[in-house]
Order: sequence, then structure tokens, then C-alpha cells
Amino acid sequence: MFFWGKYGDFIRMYELNSRDQIRIETERLILRPFSDGDLSALFVLLSDEEVTAFLPMFPLKDMEEARSYLRYIETWIRNGGLYYAICLKDSDLAVGCIHVSGDDSYDLGYCIRKEFWHNGFCAESCRTVVDLLRRMGLPYITATHDVNNPRSGRVMQAIGMHYCYSYEELWQPKNFPVIFRMYQLNLDGQMDRVYREYWDRYPVHFVETF
Repeated sequence: MFFWGKYGDFIRMYELNSRDQIRIETERLILRPFSDGDLSALFVLLSDEEVTAFLPMFPLKDMEEARSYLRYIETWIRNGGLYYAICLKDSDLAVGCIHVSGDDSYDLGYCIRKEFWHNGFCAESCRTVVDLLRRMGLPYITATHDVNNPRSGRVMQAIGMHYCYSYEELWQPKNFPVIFRMYQLNLDGQMDRVYREYWDRYPVHFVETF
């Protein structure tokens, strides 16, 4: 099936496998499900302390932990989420990941190997996934970033997400307090909707002015 994405990129979509996820081509990238063949690439990505510094996980220590993480991805998908490898188009090498949770936060997350930072790959991937989710009928997405990681916030802004509020959470599994900024993009035209779960759950919450 072929269609024009919201941002004018010509995207080719293919039905891929029993996970019911699709393979997507953008101008520079391929988004596709992870497979066992990505084990080494996944380890390189998620064993890097800089890459995982703002992720809710510790760096992977060995290939066995990478195998366990592949099983975690499978569970994520079975629970209704999306989880794609971000791959270079010319080599199909997995250099990052992008995912959306299956719960009512529809939380968007992403990361990329540090040698590919500052190339716009996360924003390009996010725009493509947002276009897919809109076509699937998802009402909205949210995303959060640590206040000490403003580059992630700039990705959110670049794809049209809007800041809603901030909150403090005792972040797990790293077990230290973090202030997160929550962004949201409504996909169904209900522009005044705000996902309030984090605001209601955490007593320390506030709206920042920029």
C-alpha cells in the first residue's frame, strides 16, 4: 500500500509478519520490527551509558541481557504496543528504536546510537510513526522527558507535540527523583484534551513557563 504522509514524505508500507506490525520506509530510514538477527545491534545500542542515561533501564551488560530485552520487546507488542527498530536505509542496520505503549498514555519513546545523534533521525522516525498512528485512529500520544535532557524535548516539539505540565517522580529502576515534562499531541481534533494521569498520580506537579 502506498500513501503520502502528513509531512510530504512518500512512505511505502508492507505487511510484515505475525506481529501485525508493518515495515515503513522514509527518506533515509527503514522502521521495522526487531528480529533475532538484530541482537548484536541491540546490544551496541543499549549497552551505551550515554544512550541509556535518560532511559528507564540500566545499560545492558552482555548478550544474554540483550536476548532478554528482545523478549521484553515481544511482550511489549503482545500488550498492544508498537516497537520498531530504526534502521539505516542503505544497510538495514538497526541503530535505534522507537516505541509507543499499549496503555492509555500511548507513550512515545525513542533512542538512537550516539554516533547518529544530531542527524534528525529520531524526529524523522517519530513523524512517520505519528502519521501511522493517526491513520490507525489513535486519539492522541504523549511523551515525557527529563528536564536535564532538553534535546528529547526538542524532538517532541519538532513533531508538533505541545508541553502540558511537569511532575516529579521517583524514577525506577534507577530509584532517584526526576522532574519530567509531559508533552501531548492530539490526533483526533480534540485539541483541549490533556492526559492527566501523571498530574493526578504525583503530588509534585506544576506548569512551567518558557
